[in-house]
Amino acid sequence: MVKKVTSDKDLLRQYHTWLRLERGYSPNTIEAYEMDLDKLRAYATEHQIDFVHTSFEQLEAFIFEQFKTLHSEATQARVLAGVHAWYKFLLYKDFIEQDPSELLEGPRKSKHLPTVLSLAEVNAMMAAIDLSSNEGHRNRAMMEMLYGSGLRVSELVNLRLSKMYLSEHYMLIEGKGSKQRLVPLSPVAEEWFGYWMQDRASWPLKPEFKDYAFVNRYGRPLTRAMVFTIVRRLCAEAGITKTVSPHTLRHSFATHLLQNGADLRVIQQLLGHEDLATTEIYTHLDVADLRQAILQCHPANKS
Repeated sequence: MVKKVTSDKDLLRQYHTWLRLERGYSPNTIEAYEMDLDKLRAYATEHQIDFVHTSFEQLEAFIFEQFKTLHSEATQARVLAGVHAWYKFLLYKDFIEQDPSELLEGPRKSKHLPTVLSLAEVNAMMAAIDLSSNEGHRNRAMMEMLYGSGLRVSELVNLRLSKMYLSEHYMLIEGKGSKQRLVPLSPVAEEWFGYWMQDRASWPLKPEFKDYAFVNRYGRPLTRAMVFTIVRRLCAEAGITKTVSPHTLRHSFATHLLQNGADLRVIQQLLGHEDLATTEIYTHLDVADLRQAILQCHPANKS
């Protein structure tokens, strides 16, 4: 039996709870899905459509309208995923009898090889950090954790002191979908984190944020945007012209481990990938490695 919608506000509240508790999505994913739903609601209002009881043709027109301005395949795929999530929720909660988004198709995300820094470039970024500044030791500790442990930027800014077990040399990280994993701390990262903790003791910390591992000069947690800014500034100072983000250091972490003989499944565990296929993108090698393999191993090049 189809339920009657009492109010849009109550329905949206139920949707938020479903995404968070029953689907286990991260706050960033929930925010993105709700923003895309706002676009669908605005479109429905403009075209006098019921955004709950919608037809396939109406949704197809909405998706087409969105894709005209969204050129990124990743963004298009996310909008489509958000639409699917909304109607799955309505179907699951018995607000509709059939999912009108079931046959909607979008672009298949092409797999691009990620940008990776060489070890020399990573070292140049580390050397560009001004250790005499107030934030010097903090920034170096952050960089060592991004590169030395492969953390996502969201995992870094949400890292808690109570989840760091320094005597056992590991951290308990909460990743996507609130999934937890144990991540080792390298000796180098531990050393720089220790220097940061000495500095941190004299920083003005807000009582409610004392458990955050990394804070800004006002004693509040760092934002993802601030970490992006720090990484890009260091790249510029190091003379690196590649397009680099905090995630580039995670890619570099995985690639360098693989190139030095680490097992792919170990890297999968360290990165917190649910599917090994996601980790397999790091099996790429640079052109020099590929050429060397041909020169050394192909029989036509052996005399």
